[in-house]
Amino acid sequence: MEYNTKSGLLIALMGGMLAACGGSGGEKSDVQGSMTKTAAAVVACADWNATTIYTVGNCAVYQGKVYKAKWWTQNNIPGTEQWGPWELTTDTPTPTPTPPTPTPPTPTPPTPTPPTPTPTPVGGREIGSYFAQWGVYGRSYEVADIHTTKTPVNGVPTSVADQLTFINYAFGNVYAKNGGYECDMVTKAETGNTTPPPADAGTGGDAYADYQRSPARTVDGKVIPWDAKLTGNFAQLKLLKQAHPNLKVFISLGGWSWSRYFSAAAKTDALRKQLARSCIKQFIAGDLPVQDGRGGPGAAKGVFDGIDIDWEYPGGGGQSYNTVDPVNDKRNFTLLMAEFRAQLDAQGKLDGKRYPLTAAIGAGGEKIAQTEPALYSQYMDWVNVMTYDFHGGWENTTNFHAPLYRDPADPATGNLTKYNTDDAIKTLIAAGMPKNKILLGVPFYGRGWKGVSPGPRGDGLYQAATGAAAGQYEAGIDDYKVLMNKAGTRWTHPVTKQLYLLTTNSEWWSYDDPATIGVKMQYMRDQGLRGAFSWELDGDANGALTSAVWKGR
Repeated sequence: MEYNTKSGLLIALMGGMLAACGGSGGEKSDVQGSMTKTAAAVVACADWNATTIYTVGNCAVYQGKVYKAKWWTQNNIPGTEQWGPWELTTDTPTPTPTPPTPTPPTPTPPTPTPPTPTPTPVGGREIGSYFAQWGVYGRSYEVADIHTTKTPVNGVPTSVADQLTFINYAFGNVYAKNGGYECDMVTKAETGNTTPPPADAGTGGDAYADYQRSPARTVDGKVIPWDAKLTGNFAQLKLLKQAHPNLKVFISLGGWSWSRYFSAAAKTDALRKQLARSCIKQFIAGDLPVQDGRGGPGAAKGVFDGIDIDWEYPGGGGQSYNTVDPVNDKRNFTLLMAEFRAQLDAQGKLDGKRYPLTAAIGAGGEKIAQTEPALYSQYMDWVNVMTYDFHGGWENTTNFHAPLYRDPADPATGNLTKYNTDDAIKTLIAAGMPKNKILLGVPFYGRGWKGVSPGPRGDGLYQAATGAAAGQYEAGIDDYKVLMNKAGTRWTHPVTKQLYLLTTNSEWWSYDDPATIGVKMQYMRDQGLRGAFSWELDGDANGALTSAVWKGR
């Protein structure tokens, strides 16, 4: 059942990237001996040395100024990188102190100088992730695992669910129905991920996993009643929210494999109304079709708190079987968002609550240009920018799949020269999207190639490959929890800030680790963005990556 895909390759592949940045890019350690003033002594900082390894809180003197390490670093020159690992703390080195007399007076604690704050975006930070419908199969990842998996936060074991403000459930599908297009629930294997695609491509679904299956593990540890109207992932998501009241769950519609009918459904006012009405009725009002004794009116009420639209992509660039209107999709996307917003508001009045509307959007400049960010943003709570899948095994040369910045040595040309997070975010802002409505994407997986030689630098970067590397679930992609254990040599690129790996069997992989996620989260904060999200939870390694994003908020 591994079939639906986000952003360009089979979603089944997109299971996991790495990410577990153990802390935010500027989070202070509890132990900072080299920087702590006491009544008895002050420890002086040594001159910076390129061969010394510095960890969070360590200090060093460079060109007469004192710097503090924000995360692990070696050979990064202090003060030379805008988003680098060093933070300037004072203009002059701390002198070596004179030992105190045997009976010193009680010292007055020094008043710390607060850092220049980054304004908190309106509405507060949002930290989310996607839960993949099909992850319950091959990856054996249940909703209950979000609840039971814990990582330390400030020394306290904390559930992954408490390190998220929202979860996007991937995915709901849109079907041709009743003379238009509607959300519906079917159980049908997706056939569209083939070339050429069959006539029924993009019409799959898994109602069984959604609300009919008995999970291997439950959030509350109880056996599901035989006559329950709601089981499967939906029932567990509802229990998860009860256990973690601050968590919201959104239904994500579309994705790489299931965006077939968005363009057609957005063409006219009547069709847009029909689609929005059906999706809200099914996922917000909770009226599920009765199948095998499950479902019924209101059966899923309270599971979902909002809707995420993942149309890949307006104007084209998605699956070959998608309906596309290159001329009108741009405006129709805006109108579709307006219609969903209006109908969600109407439903909210009935229910006495507000239902958020979000969208997952492409990060390439050519995809941003096929929408109207300055116009449609007024209807959105935020957008999830898919700042990953910039490069992958479909290409013949190794390259970074989620770089923060562009490497001037990158051989890519044309639109690909802008395929990095920084350019994507700046392009989106320039197009009119408010910063406080932007979430930066973090992949919990990597992309890889096989048959790669080390090349002149010995690291395999920008080298020819013979094809996509073998993955546990799909060629060219693997979860972080898999990649972290591969044998080979790893580097973190000084410009792109992404980790890469040349394995002992000539595979080359690009992915993120705790340190590189820390850099991305620092960037998110410095840019004043609303937050970050990840794809996807089942690629994580015991919550390490989710915790990295959370700590970096």
